[in-house]
Amino acid sequence: MAAQVEKPSSSRPSAFVGPAMAEELTDPGWAWAPYQPDARRPWTLALAGHLYRRAAWGADWKQLQQALADGAQRAVDRLLRPDADVEAFNRTYDGHESGAVGSVNGLRAWWLRRMIETPHPLLEKMTLFWHSHFAADGGAVNNPRLMQMHVGLLRSHALGPFDSLLHALVHDPALLLGLGAGANRRASPNESFVRPLLETFTLGPGHFTEEDVREAARAFTGRFVLRDQLRYLPQEHDETDKRILGREGNLTGDDVVRIVLEEPATSRTLVRKLYRWLICETREPREVLIAPLADSFAKDYSVSKLTETMLRSNLFFSPQAYRQRIKSPVEFAIGVVRALEGMVSTTELAQAVADLGQDLCHPPTVKGWQGGRYWINTVTLAGRSTLARGILQGEGSYGSKLDPWAVARKHGHATPESAVRFLLELFLQGDLEPAVPDALLQDVRTAAAGRDGEPGATLRRVAHAVVTVPEYHLA
Repeated sequence: MAAQVEKPSSSRPSAFVGPAMAEELTDPGWAWAPYQPDARRPWTLALAGHLYRRAAWGADWKQLQQALADGAQRAVDRLLRPDADVEAFNRTYDGHESGAVGSVNGLRAWWLRRMIETPHPLLEKMTLFWHSHFAADGGAVNNPRLMQMHVGLLRSHALGPFDSLLHALVHDPALLLGLGAGANRRASPNESFVRPLLETFTLGPGHFTEEDVREAARAFTGRFVLRDQLRYLPQEHDETDKRILGREGNLTGDDVVRIVLEEPATSRTLVRKLYRWLICETREPREVLIAPLADSFAKDYSVSKLTETMLRSNLFFSPQAYRQRIKSPVEFAIGVVRALEGMVSTTELAQAVADLGQDLCHPPTVKGWQGGRYWINTVTLAGRSTLARGILQGEGSYGSKLDPWAVARKHGHATPESAVRFLLELFLQGDLEPAVPDALLQDVRTAAAGRDGEPGATLRRVAHAVVTVPEYHLA
């Protein structure tokens, strides 16, 4: 008779939702205070997994166990300020590996490999956030070296002050070329850069007029990308007065940046966008929750401070945030690879995630990837299943570098039954809806009984089943 495998009990935060907590979730004082575990809201493996899905690319077993032992705040510390020598990693990676990038497609593969190997996954994840926010299209840039420099610029400022990042990017040849703003003549001001600057990068819709766009374009005249460098031609700059968002004078592009940074709408827009990235994308936050963070952010534009406040908060570790994002294709794929402590061909992987809708270095519009439910439909779900099968099956173009059975045994699980339980904890922290597909449970029982082929092949199939249940698609 087949051994019976008990389905792990749920440890999700929703177990402690009650009327009192519902009121607390709308209180900014409680929402943004640091989470301190107690009997009602214990620190669990499920919450450790939640932290790593949002602030990293998921976790391997050692990281999950370390986080569980450390507690929430120390686990956040490790993600914000890793013990590893990140600067040495960056020097090695940017020195040696970057020479192999000869095309934008090569850059995609190089970046995915970096995401998998980085000792500072939060930094890399924030680099991806800004890549979507400042959506430079590598096809329009048509220069792999400039595009790589653009990604490097995003990374160097990813957790720094936003104002420094914005000042750097308005002088970035790749961003200007990517937006069709490689030339801005006095006789015909180019609005291709200033419109996304106002609408997407800073203020947000409804906080400027068409006249502001036209005047800002005039302020940026004289800027040209020539021979892959930004040049300023004084004779092409419009020296007459402009009026932008109520400020008037012979304004320049740098003045426009200063003006938009002074507008309260900019900090609110950015806080809301980061809230969607780190906290929740299923519902818009109330203004009462956003206001204190936006006020604080406007004082110094510190992305690291804002990120830290969100990651440490009661709200982050509440049901309002738990599994309230859909993983992007990159998050989905890298989560599998990192959890199984291996490496696959990132050239193949880059094309696979592109086919699923996230073509790195090629954002679909100037607004980047919309994300959320746009990641999921019948075609992309089938594609995710195909991708997972490809990297887990142990043959084909990805090879056998990911081995669930070997990872399970490495961590002390020497029987198929124990290994299956381990995979459920590793990928989902044991947190499954009661209505888990019957096919998955049957695979679990078959593996536990040891009747269906070699354990390695069985565990590969079970791993595929685990990473294609609905819960695994949620971050």
